[in-house]
Amino acid sequence: MPAARHPDPDFATTLQHGLQVLHCFTVSDPALGNKELSERTGLSKATISRLTYTLAARGLLVFDAHLRRYRLGSTALTIGYPLMASLRIRQIARARMKQLAEEVGGSVSLGMRERTRMVYIETSRGHDLSAWRPDIGATVPMLPTAMGRAWLAHTPQRLRDVVLEQIEASEPGQRQRFEAALAQAQTDLKRKGFCISRGAWRSDVQAVGVPIRIPQDGETLVLNCGVLTVRLGPRQLEQCIGPRLVAMARSVEADLEAVP
Repeated sequence: MPAARHPDPDFATTLQHGLQVLHCFTVSDPALGNKELSERTGLSKATISRLTYTLAARGLLVFDAHLRRYRLGSTALTIGYPLMASLRIRQIARARMKQLAEEVGGSVSLGMRERTRMVYIETSRGHDLSAWRPDIGATVPMLPTAMGRAWLAHTPQRLRDVVLEQIEASEPGQRQRFEAALAQAQTDLKRKGFCISRGAWRSDVQAVGVPIRIPQDGETLVLNCGVLTVRLGPRQLEQCIGPRLVAMARSVEADLEAVP
């Protein structure tokens, strides 16, 4: 459904509608027609036609004549590049992430908050499983994942409450469902330095998450290591992988402080 009229007269509603259209495209739905976009956004077909025409003219969408649907255009990639390039933590952490991923046979990722989700900005895989391939730009929910729990447990309560309210508004019942898990994550972060998720998001994957304590452009980033449950030994997550991820985070922080 379309958003209610914004109370701020300076709010650009047309821009908001254009962004709504762009957010409709997902990995599972990479090509969408005007009718589908109208249904997903709640906007009229006439409005959608004007928006898709304009977005295509600017390269943000391309029209697939064979499918008679739109796809995201290459210009969409260029919008995010300045942000990615400015996050030098990606270069600092990359080699360490690759080493840990290969040694544990899992995936090590670096992520930041994207509204009510976490988005990967760097990732390294130490496995060849086609069914589980985290990638840059992919998003994951906050409450079921170790990465999201680590962000929530680390962030100040005022901001945490705002984000939890936003999650509840978009997914009613989620806050109560994961209330105990989030409380445990806060305890684990204080005592162990990392948070855990045991198959709460993907039933076959267990993961740990560690926040980077030095903000990057005002944002808190989180390191995450996920391993298939069948590849984990008894208490390997708590006794080996978690502490190693904490050590990696502290090493990355030291390098960030060393270089202006």
